[in-house]
Amino acid sequence: MENPGAQAYAAPLEGSSGIMLKPATHQFRTIALLGVLAVTTTGLSAAPAANNDERARRFIAAHEEKVRPLDQAAQLAWWTANTTGKDEAFKAKEEAQNRLDLALCDKARFAELTAIRRDKVSDPVLARQIEILHLQYLEKQVDPALLRKMTAKANAVEKVFNTTRAKVDGKELTDSQVRSILKESKSSDERRKVWEASKSVGALVAADLKELITLRNESARALGFSDYHVLQLHLAEQNQADVLKLFDELDVLTREPFAVAKAEIDSKLAQNCGVRTDQLRPWHYHDPFFQESPAVFAANLDRAFTGVDILKLCREFYQGIGLPVDAVLAASDLYEKPGKCPHAFSIDIDRQGDVRVLANIVPNEHWMGTMLHELGHSVYSSQNIPAQMPWVLRSEAHILCTEGMAMMMERFSKRADWLVKMGVSLDNPDEFNRSAAKIRRNELLIFSRWCQVMLRFEKEMYAHPDQDLNKLWYDLVDRYQQVRRPEGRNAPDYAAKIHIVTAPAYYHNYVLGQMFACQVFRTIARDVLKTDPSKALFNGNKEVGKFLKERIFSHGRMYSWNDLVRRATGEELKPRAFAAEFGAN
Repeated sequence: MENPGAQAYAAPLEGSSGIMLKPATHQFRTIALLGVLAVTTTGLSAAPAANNDERARRFIAAHEEKVRPLDQAAQLAWWTANTTGKDEAFKAKEEAQNRLDLALCDKARFAELTAIRRDKVSDPVLARQIEILHLQYLEKQVDPALLRKMTAKANAVEKVFNTTRAKVDGKELTDSQVRSILKESKSSDERRKVWEASKSVGALVAADLKELITLRNESARALGFSDYHVLQLHLAEQNQADVLKLFDELDVLTREPFAVAKAEIDSKLAQNCGVRTDQLRPWHYHDPFFQESPAVFAANLDRAFTGVDILKLCREFYQGIGLPVDAVLAASDLYEKPGKCPHAFSIDIDRQGDVRVLANIVPNEHWMGTMLHELGHSVYSSQNIPAQMPWVLRSEAHILCTEGMAMMMERFSKRADWLVKMGVSLDNPDEFNRSAAKIRRNELLIFSRWCQVMLRFEKEMYAHPDQDLNKLWYDLVDRYQQVRRPEGRNAPDYAAKIHIVTAPAYYHNYVLGQMFACQVFRTIARDVLKTDPSKALFNGNKEVGKFLKERIFSHGRMYSWNDLVRRATGEELKPRAFAAEFGAN
């Protein structure tokens, strides 16, 4: 499952992922990290390395003094805009981002930062902060007027997403109502109307999005990169060629099992709607982008959550593993209202414990999974990252790591044994488990193929923005999702996907995150629970929370994502654990 705003985690304020790349730290004398790394920075030495370390400390301290309040103001403004949808809130959000951008585009400061990085910093904690700051400042080393234009254009498009609702026969539908109709209606005509209405936002934002693509590419080329997609992966400490190679491997790995799973799904969808399988079109699937597994198997998963207090289950679950979320929920905005962002995300406002979730909860399996997901982001934040960690390092190691944490927690909404332990009454737990297991397997395959579309579309969109993007979109949908394009339709349906605006070059991290989730889950099953992964439950086991704190949270952003994966699981990120979950190895 993917949760926009997850942008999933994503408050798209700064940096490559749509997540704020948080800056620096105060001067410090001694800091111990993980009981593994102890770094002492006492006194000054005449040696060049020590002098450069002191230079790094001064830069970091001055940076934090200036940028930290701007960062927090931008986060708060982003939260207010997304919870209210008000014009003045979006204007304040734009102004806050402009102030932050102005501080980061200072060319003299960037020159000093570049010199510090070039002359090498001997203290590894300082060196890591300088590396992160260099990436953060690099993105802003373009004309400030161009930065303001990009912010204004993205802000305007985001506002349209937050305030536009699908409209059918004069009636506005919430996102949950759209999903409900696509899941339950047996009328192809009704489904098509609702699906087309859900895409209407694409036509409203397409022109502005194309202008934004041009501006983003202009900024990337000013920094010496071929296009904005290449730049964004670089800023996320990734390489486009490496990511594409991995996705090519995933394509081969998933192609055949996906085709088998989709054939079974298509047969049931066609039967439910009274059409032939060759007549199936995008509106016959159960979500607007076919990124989730259609609920076409024996059990109605949503029925289990009728009357269930989703927040109560979340509180009890996270409390039981030693990662309480009461403070997060108390600060959150959790139910539907006009003007509010219709999706979900988690945001760390100040890196001092003010962590919040935006959601639009209704009692069904989708929102049970979504809340487990978003709270998975929330516990991997300043709620549990050590307070003594320098500010720039007081965040998740990488966007794929926080996505992985969220995805690992989300899986339990489809486990009958988890639900029963949480006190949820199921009519037929065995039937629920059989259906949910098949849906879970299909979700991994379906979402993997959907991410192929998103990665390759964004790559080509930025590389060749003047091509027919409508055609490119459906060529990729046809190739990777095996969904036939609607006859005669020539609409910018790609532009109806909010991530393309608010979290550019982010989507591939969902699949990498899922790989991380599977790898960490298997490690916990083996090392903590001493059981087979298929039987592993976290309920009431505080050793799980202890593992997560020690192996993942306590490192903050001290290590690169692959170093963090090795420290958490004992090996680099690999597709093996992911593939095992749908029986490919």
